[in-house]
Amino acid sequence: MFVLIWSTLFFSVRGSSADKGASVWRRQHCRGKGNCVTLSERELTAEAGLCVVIPCSFTTAANFTPKHTVWYKCEASKKCSDANITFHSNKNNEKVQSGFKGRVSRLEPDVSQKNCSIIINDLKESDSGFYQLRVTGVLNGQQGGFTFSQRVTVSIKGIEQKPTVMIPTLTEGQQATLTCTAPGLCSGSVPQITWTWRGEGGTESYITGNSTVFKTEGLTPFTQRHVSTLTFNPSAEHHNTNVTCKIRFTGDATAQKTSDVKEVNITGVTTVRDGEALNLTCNVHSFPPSLIIWSKLGYNETLHIDTGSANLVIINVTAGYAGQYVCTAKYMNNTLKDKVNVTVIYKRIPQIIGNTTIKEGDVLNLICSVESFPPSLIMWSKLGSKANHHNDTGSATLVIPNATAEHSGQYICTAKYMDSVLKKDTNVTVIWFSKIQKGSGCVLQSEVLTCVCISEGFPLPTINWPLLKNHTEYSVITTVSNHTVNSIISLTVKSHGNSTVECVSNNGNGEEREILLIHQNLSEKHEQSSGVRLAYLKVTIAFLTGVLFSAVLCCLAKHCYRNKQKTSRSLEMRTHQDDKLVYDGQELQDNLTLNSNSGPKEVEYADINFSLLKRNGAREAARRQESTKTVYAEIKKAVEEREDDAEEEGEMLEAKEDEMVVEMEMKYREPEKELKMGKERVYATVNDVTDEI
Repeated sequence: MFVLIWSTLFFSVRGSSADKGASVWRRQHCRGKGNCVTLSERELTAEAGLCVVIPCSFTTAANFTPKHTVWYKCEASKKCSDANITFHSNKNNEKVQSGFKGRVSRLEPDVSQKNCSIIINDLKESDSGFYQLRVTGVLNGQQGGFTFSQRVTVSIKGIEQKPTVMIPTLTEGQQATLTCTAPGLCSGSVPQITWTWRGEGGTESYITGNSTVFKTEGLTPFTQRHVSTLTFNPSAEHHNTNVTCKIRFTGDATAQKTSDVKEVNITGVTTVRDGEALNLTCNVHSFPPSLIIWSKLGYNETLHIDTGSANLVIINVTAGYAGQYVCTAKYMNNTLKDKVNVTVIYKRIPQIIGNTTIKEGDVLNLICSVESFPPSLIMWSKLGSKANHHNDTGSATLVIPNATAEHSGQYICTAKYMDSVLKKDTNVTVIWFSKIQKGSGCVLQSEVLTCVCISEGFPLPTINWPLLKNHTEYSVITTVSNHTVNSIISLTVKSHGNSTVECVSNNGNGEEREILLIHQNLSEKHEQSSGVRLAYLKVTIAFLTGVLFSAVLCCLAKHCYRNKQKTSRSLEMRTHQDDKLVYDGQELQDNLTLNSNSGPKEVEYADINFSLLKRNGAREAARRQESTKTVYAEIKKAVEEREDDAEEEGEMLEAKEDEMVVEMEMKYREPEKELKMGKERVYATVNDVTDEI
């Protein structure tokens, strides 16, 4: 809606000079990243008493939320301050200059629409100057704002536009109505309109005895048309007289127009919508009637011819019918002309041009344009994103440098035209080369080779395995997720000489090859190493067992050998001692009764001569004590001889020596104890004797 408002106002105050379109003379200026304002590069001119529209739009960074717009008016060489505020969207702000209060309004009340256009009504020549914009709001959670250095130049001059007076064909005696329309479509103060007559004598007088009606037609919230009608009964005295419509605006700005009966008058609505009918009437109040001809500027074709009055009717007008139409009246030898500008309000479907399929890293450049009058406000957005990428009037260009995969998606061009919204969308595709991702690799376990290759790209890539050309039995599993392909192969290899496998990914835009290392399964390696360690441990244990067993055998052999020698020496000593006992105890043997023919018999205690045993015991004890010394001497001598042959067994032999000495001493001391023990000594002696037998 605001586009229609400011466009209508702008055309009303500038006339034909604005037909070139707003997009030609507007330029965007940016302060920092994302904070931009689009203002007029040309001087805006208007007339006193009317109004002027300063078109403006802005964008801000994502971290800034706009709340209010502020306009200043100050000299170009000076910095604007609060004393120069001409408009503040916060109505509670009291710093606005008193001369501008109530005369400045925003075309779009909602600041989130990023429209900062304003309209200044009841213009004065003193309103000329430089206007600067500031946007305030919340920046990163704190109050902040941006003052744009660019300024708009506004020039106000005296009013030159004249009211439009429509006079129908006057016939004496028939009631007629004259219409006077004030110039401009401003929403400021209501002007004062008066009618006057001027006769042949040049005397001007107010019309009396007639009725006048004044009305205001509200076209939009900011555009109004002020019309006054005069109804009277024409007579012969009105012939060749002049009628004047005089309009007085606020600030004593005055516009008037005088018409006579011989003037060309064009009536009808000059602003029509697309598809409606254009109906214009051109008449000249003259007698005899004038020849009326309708034509269009730039065309040689005559549209309509009639006398007195000619109606130009065009059914179902389109944008091509907009332009300047000329009414030519030929009256006797005179030619009179008048012209009117016809405006066709229309809209077309948004059109998007540009390459929607680009490669990663290229620039995305899309243009959305809408043929319409007034120009539409165009905004670019992306589906799923709240941010507006770019907005402008008439046409908007979306530019994204160094496009990536994230920029793929649906982009929407929204055109706001008057009270309607038009949309057009397009799908943008960013193509990127296939890439082999991390996580790809091969594992060899028990002669089964398993390889995984993960590739990403758009369009979706295909994965090939050159290794499979040399095999007939294998399995391939392929899965797809979004733009990622996962390929798994499994095959049996008895002897795989290579340590790598090649993976090839291609999506039509490029090919990538990756050499994948073959890793042996960790559990298999662990089992093999465990087996080797176990075998090595078994061999070690067997070896140590053999060494220990051999050492034990050697020790046992030596021990047995030493025991044998000890036993042999003991037997020799015992034999020697026994012989002495026999000789010394001959009386004992004489008293023993033995039957060699009948075998051994039990000893009969009654036949034993204890007196002899006692003597023999004393003698035997003496002999054993002497024998002990002899044996000890022999053992010590044998030990000393062996120390020279086996020094490493010294300590062992020495220990054995001590052991043998103790053993021999204990053995030979037992009879001494037994001699002191009554009955036990007898038994021991008997046993000895028995052993002798």
